Amino acid sequence: MAKTNKFRFSFIIVLLIGIWLLLPHHIRMALTYWFPGIEDYKIFDNRTVIAADDAFIWPLASDYNQTELSSEYRDTLESYQTIAYLVIQNDSIIYEEYWDDFGPESYTNSFSAAKSIVSLLIGAAIDDGYIQSVDQKVGDFLPYMNDGKNAELKIRNLLTMSSGSNWDESYTSPLSMTTKAYYGNNLTDLAKDMYIVDDPGKIYSYKSGDSQLLSQVLIHATGKSLSEYTSEKLWKPMGASQNALWSLDKKNGTEKAYCCFNSNARDFALLGALINHQGYWRNQQIISENYINDATTSANYLKTEDNKPVDFYGFQYWILNYDGMKIPYARGILGQYIFSIPEKNAIIVRLGHKRSKVKVNYHPSEIYSYLEMGINLLK
Repeated sequence: MAKTNKFRFSFIIVLLIGIWLLLPHHIRMALTYWFPGIEDYKIFDNRTVIAADDAFIWPLASDYNQTELSSEYRDTLESYQTIAYLVIQNDSIIYEEYWDDFGPESYTNSFSAAKSIVSLLIGAAIDDGYIQSVDQKVGDFLPYMNDGKNAELKIRNLLTMSSGSNWDESYTSPLSMTTKAYYGNNLTDLAKDMYIVDDPGKIYSYKSGDSQLLSQVLIHATGKSLSEYTSEKLWKPMGASQNALWSLDKKNGTEKAYCCFNSNARDFALLGALINHQGYWRNQQIISENYINDATTSANYLKTEDNKPVDFYGFQYWILNYDGMKIPYARGILGQYIFSIPEKNAIIVRLGHKRSKVKVNYHPSEIYSYLEMGINLLK
């Protein structure tokens, strides 16, 4: 009897191992790690985005960290498991705080805030002449997008999340295209599974595949990897102090363009400065002013799925109307925020593990607290 039970146990173990090995790569990864985390660069292969040799070091304001946050504000920061909160005005740091052993040089995933980086790279590629305009057809760069309804797709439609594609944005299903993109190992083939089912340029529908397809356009247009072009056009010119890491689908593979750009709060703030200064930074026009203005203007000619004007989204940038100010910002799913406040020449960066599930006109509800506490610190 003991030998029979031992045999059965061994058989079950072998069977389970066999089933595990037959599962698709992305499902094995999803079952292993379950939920995305801010340090997932440690489980993925990465490509380095080279920083500047002459880094820009944010100066500290004369009143740096002189103001104490109220207990209410601190409770908000800590209840959403904040790991970095940074406030800059007039290109000097006025407040900075870190939690849980994170610091000014700690890597953390930007998640979908990376989409805004992709948008800036589109602007750079237009400036460089690789792309004619945002109204150029995607099929000019990706021949497989030249059939049927696919041929109607323009770069503008991808930038404004109005592709009308079949991409499934579900974050809970292990079978969704988004899960395959995050945990899978062949983003190029996955992008080829996208096709247009509705008229592009009509309805706003947030889809990470739109950003990934933009990256494919950039790769084909420039002949460079996304990381290489980011280093050349953004990371070095802006004066990033630390190499960034862009997570890949596999070793020497393709960047997870819609997410997974890993850096630190101070270097992320440089992206905010670029918006505040209309693309001009460190004595050079890094991205054209016209593109920055277009990217941070709401695509209100589009409609939401419930037939309301899109007054909250531009070219892969969220737009918030707050206290009479237009605030463009980059945003990630676990509460990664890079707010630009041009009217006050200010930047607020918040990084962490959680964000509110409640939204107010498409904006997570807790961001109003981050903005209020930051603006109260400004001069």
